[in-house]
Amino acid sequence: MNAAPPSPRRANLDRRMCVAANRWGARRAIGVFFGMISRLGDGVFWYALMSVIALVGGLHGLAVAVQMALTGLTALMMYRVLKRWTKRPRPFRSCPGVIAHVPPLDEFSFPSGHTLQAVAFTVVAVAHYPVLAPFLIGFAALIGASRVILGLHYPSDVLAATAIGGSLGTLSLWLERVIF
Repeated sequence: MNAAPPSPRRANLDRRMCVAANRWGARRAIGVFFGMISRLGDGVFWYALMSVIALVGGLHGLAVAVQMALTGLTALMMYRVLKRWTKRPRPFRSCPGVIAHVPPLDEFSFPSGHTLQAVAFTVVAVAHYPVLAPFLIGFAALIGASRVILGLHYPSDVLAATAIGGSLGTLSLWLERVIF
């Protein structure tokens, strides 16, 4: 079952923005930079951050790392279900003028799993360690941008993932307060 398609006007804007960002990513230095950002967003950076938080943060850090991991697992399950439900083709497959600068990790586009995870992790980490906010918020934004620039997602995939990831991170923090 596929979700309802966006309005023609909104879909056209989404495609135009995707094509423009993807052309920008065709510049070698930009493509390499955003390719590295995207690769770090595959999980390497987040697992390293959780490890550091757990190692240097004492019991509180360990609890935060576990909370981030559980939030991340929830985000993973959610975006996999959404991708199978919506079955939105990736822009490089359905949008003329868009090429994939890196291979995708899965078949469908909506929502951006990289962005969803990045935002959910960022919300939880920053709530406990506000000093990380400038770095993590900037990094999460770069991950979202990388997915469009690399031709793997439409801007609307990234915006939806930002809302879902923010909601999951916020829900995780609320549950923490309710349970503990």
